[in-house]
Amino acid sequence: MKNLFVIICMIIVSSISMQAQDQYIFPYGGGQNKAFIKQIIKLTGKERPKICFLPTASGDSEQGIIRWYDLVHDLSVEPYVQKVWISSYNQKASFEEVLLSMDAIVVGGGNTLNMIAIWKAQGIDVVLKKALEKGIVLAGGSAGSLAWFDNGTTDSRPKELSVVECLGFLPYSHSPHYHSEEYRRPLYHKNILNGIFKAGYAMDDYSGVIFKNGKPFKVVSTDPSKYNSYFVSVKDGKVVEEKLTAEQIE
Repeated sequence: MKNLFVIICMIIVSSISMQAQDQYIFPYGGGQNKAFIKQIIKLTGKERPKICFLPTASGDSEQGIIRWYDLVHDLSVEPYVQKVWISSYNQKASFEEVLLSMDAIVVGGGNTLNMIAIWKAQGIDVVLKKALEKGIVLAGGSAGSLAWFDNGTTDSRPKELSVVECLGFLPYSHSPHYHSEEYRRPLYHKNILNGIFKAGYAMDDYSGVIFKNGKPFKVVSTDPSKYNSYFVSVKDGKVVEEKLTAEQIE
């Protein structure tokens, strides 16, 4: 009986271990490129992963979709696109059926506020949570990096940057395009100092942070001498910006 009990326990532990999937999220400040896609391919652990591009933030821009296919045409991937401006006449598979069949999902840039609102109206936010729990890699830049955090600043409205509440898969705030737009940095600092945002990650274009199971795992950049990522927090009543050591990728 004792041996049988031990065997049953081993089977249960093995089953739990098999079900537990590492969860990867790879936000980058902006600048979609092959170097980032290569990282996403590695994270899937597949030789030829199925990767779906979500161009929601750009209004399913045909130009963005063409650029996606051009970007990956010579890489070892099976590329897909999931539009939201569709109908039941021209798509018979649900958003859930499509997205949960992928190995990775890449979210494009554009209007973050509109993207989040549409996702919630369509239930895509719930599907993306299921995808993460299933071990499907989530990634993206600009709006596609903001998506995964608690909140951040966006240029989705006229006149000035505004706060956007995002999906909260990563329990931090976020600022994309950190180096390229001089007004983002002081506003991000101000919001963290005033408690509007909790501590978070700011990313230059062409730089990003790979999160594993909700925690930073690896920092990458196409050129660490120009493009970096930072952890921004408050210590002793002052904003502290810590530049993170990045691995150069090509």
